[in-house]
Amino acid sequence: MKKWLAVVMVCLLVFGMSACSSSNEKTSGEGVTLNALFMKQAGYSEEDVKNITKEFEDKNPGIKVNPTFVPYESLEQKIQTSAKSGGYDVVIVDAPWTAKFAQAGFVKDVSDKISDDVKSEVFQGALDSVSYDGKNYGMPWLNDTKYLFYNKEMLKKAGFENPPETWEELMEQAKVIKDKGIVEYPIVWSWSQAEALVCDVTALVGSFGGSLVDDNGKPTVTSSENEKAVNFMVDSLSDGISNPESTQYLEEDVRGVFSSGKAAFALNWTYMFNMANDEKESSIAGQVGISPVPGANQSTGKSVNGGMGLSVTSGSKHDEEAWKYIEYLSSKEVQKNYAKNALPIWKSLYKDEEVVKTGPEVVEASKTQYENLVNRPRVPWYGEFSNVIQVELQKALLGSEKTFEALSNIQNKAKEITN
Repeated sequence: MKKWLAVVMVCLLVFGMSACSSSNEKTSGEGVTLNALFMKQAGYSEEDVKNITKEFEDKNPGIKVNPTFVPYESLEQKIQTSAKSGGYDVVIVDAPWTAKFAQAGFVKDVSDKISDDVKSEVFQGALDSVSYDGKNYGMPWLNDTKYLFYNKEMLKKAGFENPPETWEELMEQAKVIKDKGIVEYPIVWSWSQAEALVCDVTALVGSFGGSLVDDNGKPTVTSSENEKAVNFMVDSLSDGISNPESTQYLEEDVRGVFSSGKAAFALNWTYMFNMANDEKESSIAGQVGISPVPGANQSTGKSVNGGMGLSVTSGSKHDEEAWKYIEYLSSKEVQKNYAKNALPIWKSLYKDEEVVKTGPEVVEASKTQYENLVNRPRVPWYGEFSNVIQVELQKALLGSEKTFEALSNIQNKAKEITN
């Protein structure tokens, strides 16, 4: 009897161990649901993200993903209020937020998950979007910047064969276009009191050789280069070269004005090229040109780094599954297949025939522009800094403050923020 019981016990033990072993062999993502937060505007469309997510779920049947899309203006606050509670596992993070989110503990350090080989294959601007203080807090995903868009037909009517390469040339061409009555306001910008304004200012300041902060994160707003850049903006409005409504416009407003044939030039993100060339969306389809942002004094123009990364929130209970999803979204295969609406972060794909076919002009312009990007200040207090910049520069653009007065106010308030 004792021998029989012993045999039974051994069998039960072996069966139990086998069952445990079998359970452990299941994928770590079995039964896991991830919540992911994305942005409505620009880059990959909602349809793209949903399709990519479906592909991921098919390849990883144990993981379900619920993607949520919100406007850019709501994104930062939504991340801040949910990151530590685990309301979202994966979030899209704009480049200037990384420092703040890292310092506040909203997103996880994933430096050990991104190899040196991967870093060498990705554009530096894209890596900058997820890095702070020598560490990585996400994987680059959107590789974006602003370009100079131009109406080919208008330039031809004005007698120009090529788009401007410097800001001086831009003003010269715009003046001829205005004087010939081709269009009343040749240039349109997104200079509303919003982040869009800071993006344009960053590009202009960088092109004129200035910066808003130094390498140590200290404000350098009142430099002569910065003053020249802002004076350029103010003068373009006062001279009637830039559309006066620019001070109320966001990027979609710029797209609407340019696509309706009411501007010869516009600064905007990559997505505008396809939409402005779409007959359903635009009255100037086929006449849209794209080139790198102009420079100053024959120097290469700088544009703002619009890169955005995907991060795992500190409150996520599913780190491995979240990172697996991020790796898939940012993989070469996926970015190659969906290159039409968002150019890849991977350098090698810019030589891929299928990627080039999605937009030869865009790819060509990006080869120059992605090597000449400038970051919005990567400091933990960026949000407050950005708000001050928006308010004070609006005053300069609307003529209620002189340029240097506005810059001095920004400099002084930045010092108060950092103290």
